[in-house]
Amino acid sequence: MYKIAVMGDQDSIYGFAALGLEPFSITNPQAAERKLRELAEGGGYAVIFITEALAAQIEPEIERHRSAGLPAVILIPGASGNTGRGMMAVKKSVEQAVGSDIIFNG
Repeated sequence: MYKIAVMGDQDSIYGFAALGLEPFSITNPQAAERKLRELAEGGGYAVIFITEALAAQIEPEIERHRSAGLPAVILIPGASGNTGRGMMAVKKSVEQAVGSDIIFNG
């Protein structure tokens, strides 16, 4: 059975454990890149949620895993608020799948 992970600062992710997700409290970009690689390449994870703030620091590593079928790497707002980065990532994925912008009609 596949697992679901969530990565980010402690304040943003601590509640996800109650939902059955595996939280990884990480703020250091180098440690986050290593952990994402570890989870994606052999951890048995289907979905990895990453806070937008952390994702901004490790964008090249996230892009390496975006074209793979699994795991899905999804950006979520953190405790500091929504930056819009997650919505733009969804928009990009939909454009790739459908061939046009059906979310914002742009």
